[in-house]
Amino acid sequence: MSGAPELPIIPGMPKSRRLLILACSQRKRRDLARPLAIDFYDGPLWQTLRTVDHAGAHAQVAVLSALYGLRDARFEQIADLHYDQVMTRSQADAMIAGGVATRWPRPPRRSLPDTFGIAPAAEIFSMTRAINGPFVDVAIAGGHLYIDVARGWIPNFIRSGWIAPDAPLTIINDMIGRMRQSLRQWLIAPGPINLSASPPST
Repeated sequence: MSGAPELPIIPGMPKSRRLLILACSQRKRRDLARPLAIDFYDGPLWQTLRTVDHAGAHAQVAVLSALYGLRDARFEQIADLHYDQVMTRSQADAMIAGGVATRWPRPPRRSLPDTFGIAPAAEIFSMTRAINGPFVDVAIAGGHLYIDVARGWIPNFIRSGWIAPDAPLTIINDMIGRMRQSLRQWLIAPGPINLSASPPST
């Protein structure tokens, strides 16, 4: 597949105001020492992302993990290189019910203080500070349970001012080959596009 060449990051260049929430993958790079998430996850969509936009010129990327919740994919190091936790229906429901203020991962025992992990709200807030305003275009890519979780959080991100109320929301969930094509198309688009998009609910 052809596409726009990757754009290099130039010091002082404004960061993209587009947000990609990408599901983690079962396939991971175990040979890297304390990698960033963008290099650690090695599923097909992550390979496409690295090929098209490893430098982050087209979009800022947040990874949605069944264990770690929502993290900035470009700066957050993965603490446990050997973890392998799959999103289940019960885990997805717990993340949706917990909302954007719940930290992930959860404490290993209920008796311990809730100081583990990072809340999705804190991570998105940190990412928006770098662009001095809300994200204006959003895509979510991954399996249906990951889509459910991310979509469940989006209204809170909008109410908090981290995503613009009129930002188009593109859902990328299909056969893997089509998902890779859709992800590439969304990444290289010059502005908001509609692939299989739906408006954000409020």
